[in-house]
Amino acid sequence: MAGINITPSTNDPPLVLIIEDDRTTRLLLRRAMEKEGYRVAEASDGEQGLANYTRLKPDIVLIDAMMPVMDGFTCCRHLQAFGGGELPEATIFARTPVLMITSLDDPESVDRAFEVGASDFVTKPIHWAVLRQRVRRLIQQSQLYRQLEAANRELQRLATLDALTKVANRRRFDEFFQREWRRMMREQAPLSLILCDVDFFKAYNDTYGHQAGDDCLQLVAAAICEAVKRPGDLVARYGGEEFAVILPRTDAIGAVVVAEEIRTKVAGLQIAHNSSTVKNFVTLSLGVACTVPSPDSSCEQLLEQADKALYEAKAGGRDRVQLL
Repeated sequence: MAGINITPSTNDPPLVLIIEDDRTTRLLLRRAMEKEGYRVAEASDGEQGLANYTRLKPDIVLIDAMMPVMDGFTCCRHLQAFGGGELPEATIFARTPVLMITSLDDPESVDRAFEVGASDFVTKPIHWAVLRQRVRRLIQQSQLYRQLEAANRELQRLATLDALTKVANRRRFDEFFQREWRRMMREQAPLSLILCDVDFFKAYNDTYGHQAGDDCLQLVAAAICEAVKRPGDLVARYGGEEFAVILPRTDAIGAVVVAEEIRTKVAGLQIAHNSSTVKNFVTLSLGVACTVPSPDSSCEQLLEQADKALYEAKAGGRDRVQLL
């Protein structure tokens, strides 16, 4: 078997994986690709090619159609199957171009190559100028596609963020809440919701101005995020000076602990608020509700319970956590 031999490069040019059982052809392909400035890795059969592919994440694969152990058609089908997972790498794998090199030029073989996922093909004997042009084109197309994917992901991220506080916006909250409600129903696990309201925020704005109010909300949002530590939870700006925290797989006791941590974190900021009748700094009132979702209940009911708990926290003197 040919070993993994990657030509080192400080500029990190595209990596070409060559899967070819014939040693002479493999050497010629390596030299041709290195002459174009690419890094090169090799495999002498389909099985080793799959292993190197998952390990190295190449920018393009050059694969021989006819090989022992596993032919190029079967290998190509396996390569495309890597794009079906849920990991972030799956998107990258799915867009990695595969250039098949074959001595078979009959229509059936060409059709089969495209059916198993090849991006293009060249026939043997290899026309080296054609090979170089097709490799260059496929790499450029793949890089452009990845750039577009990254740009789309960034646009999607921005579309779900609150512009001021940089936490999730109401749209993201609604989507996440519905999704987690369905998931907790399937798993028969608890779902908790915390609603947080900045005490006397209108008076804060009237006293210190709207710019100071914006700064205050940014600091409060950051403090809430510090208190909500699990990546599977969600902090969102629910509206105005109100924030919401969704806690999947968290019972009422756990939710109260998180809510108290949020309240303490915000109080610890010691943001001056001389117009407050509770403290001389910014405080939060928090309402907590928890349920195990069922077909007989709805996420709107949980939201209503959290809102009622928040109302009771305010009526009870503010700067406190209320569990309903």
